[in-house]
Amino acid sequence: MIQETIVTTQNSAGITHIAPMGIHIKGDDIIVLPFRPSTTLNNLLETRVAVLNYCDDVRVFAGCLTGRKVWPLMPAELIKGQVLECALAHVELELLRVEEDPTRPKLFCKVVHTVNHAPFRGFNRAQYSVLEAAILISRLEWLPIEKIVAEINYLRIGLEKTAGERELEAWDWLMTVIDEFKARAKS
Repeated sequence: MIQETIVTTQNSAGITHIAPMGIHIKGDDIIVLPFRPSTTLNNLLETRVAVLNYCDDVRVFAGCLTGRKVWPLMPAELIKGQVLECALAHVELELLRVEEDPTRPKLFCKVVHTVNHAPFRGFNRAQYSVLEAAILISRLEWLPIEKIVAEINYLRIGLEKTAGERELEAWDWLMTVIDEFKARAKS
């Protein structure tokens, strides 16, 4: 199973990096698969800890992909790390082993600590639309722009029916990136 989370890591100097990432769960294993090169990968290998933030504020996902990488943080409880203040829950991880790969190594982690901060009240279709659009944005260099535009047009239906202010703000950030990408492609 893949869960879309926000992974926070720190380097040895204590600088926090925030990244949206689909993590894999197989039994008791939490597998983080960052692409090379990656700050998340470097930090996890350096400090051997990370935090999974379960968050329903889709602005964090969209923001990290559109240059808005500063979000309020608080200290983790049992590891040296940071937790998103807007996280509904978080899981503190420790790196156990690495399966090397030239493109995308597998980082096998164990759960050290789990905390629930607030109840999860469910997702609306706009949140789903923003998450999927953010994933498409992360693949602008890999996928044909026609495919991305077609999927964005479909996702817009759910957004327009159910969005609140946060979802509309996140969507606008993502659409700006697509428009800028298309403009660069034309020139």
